[in-house]
Amino acid sequence: MPLTVVQTLPALDVGGVERGTLEVAAELVRKGHRSIVISAGGRLVDRLIKDGSEHFTMPIGKKSFFTLKYIARLRRYLSEQNVSILHARSRLPAWISYLAWKGMDPGKRPCFVTTVHGPYTVNRYSKIMTRGQRVIAISGFIRDYIIENYPDTDKDRIEIIYRGVSRDQFPYGFRPSQDWMDKWRAQYPALSGKFIITLPARVTPWKGQEDFIKIVVSALREDLPVHGLVAGGYHSSRASFFKQLRTRVGNAKIDKHITFLGHRNDLREIMSVSDTVLSLAKIPEAFGRTALESLCLGTPVIAYDHGGAAEVLKEIFPRGLIKPHDIKDATMKLMEFYKMRPVVPAHNPFTLEKMLEKTIHLYEKLSETAPA
Repeated sequence: MPLTVVQTLPALDVGGVERGTLEVAAELVRKGHRSIVISAGGRLVDRLIKDGSEHFTMPIGKKSFFTLKYIARLRRYLSEQNVSILHARSRLPAWISYLAWKGMDPGKRPCFVTTVHGPYTVNRYSKIMTRGQRVIAISGFIRDYIIENYPDTDKDRIEIIYRGVSRDQFPYGFRPSQDWMDKWRAQYPALSGKFIITLPARVTPWKGQEDFIKIVVSALREDLPVHGLVAGGYHSSRASFFKQLRTRVGNAKIDKHITFLGHRNDLREIMSVSDTVLSLAKIPEAFGRTALESLCLGTPVIAYDHGGAAEVLKEIFPRGLIKPHDIKDATMKLMEFYKMRPVVPAHNPFTLEKMLEKTIHLYEKLSETAPA
């Protein structure tokens, strides 16, 4: 029997949560279900609709007291649309969703699902993400985070569904087009003959750009012909941090050895032409998608041994794991990879297909049970 599934989140702009929402929405449509996303809107709405889903504009992620007025409106909408599954993907939308859901007739309301996308600050506000009838953890690390910080959560309600990467979008052994290569070489001639190491991450204090600069300095001292690429843009609120990074590079006199690429829409191509990709988050990441994407392409990864990125590397490329924040360890690993490039196995247990299959199966199985 076809389901009507509603996913709620603040907006449909760029980000991992948004990407996952669209992927699940498209799969629901392919499976013959009705897919609805509720958000304030954004640049991805057109793509969502093009893939066959519906979008209902409601700013339930706006941090304002007046957002509470949407509780009754959402409750009416859920009843009118005969929704089967209500899936909240962010904290404030989860609160609005939960309060709307809680006020419905228990015999007629949809099943309530939440996804914990990250190790949120531990407090009552964040606890809402553990209130779903099923709680999706996007990695074993996140499951452990839930159990450790919210011990009253029923472990049987938690289901690990790892994020996944499409084999079609990130094929093993991928090489960029000749046109892209020609433009790349023309724009960055200084990269010729260099050992390219890349940090694909938005510029923010916890993503590891400061450690990346230290690693480049350390590698140069060991006479490694490295050139570091920082592939990621920054929000206006991070402008001062970006300026600090540029100052650090200047003070270290390595301007010719690091390039800040800014926001890129061709990360796949950049990672594929890199000799090594680094994952240096200061605090453990929930999953580590860019590390997985790089490995799927066949590019070696060096990652701090914590969080979701460590789970990915332990399954595919454990050789790339290093002690967190250990610059010397990172340098030694780069020297090892420079002397002989390691072969990354083609095996990938974290596929998009598997993620979608498990998510839709959870919806279908949960809808067969009576609402609680």
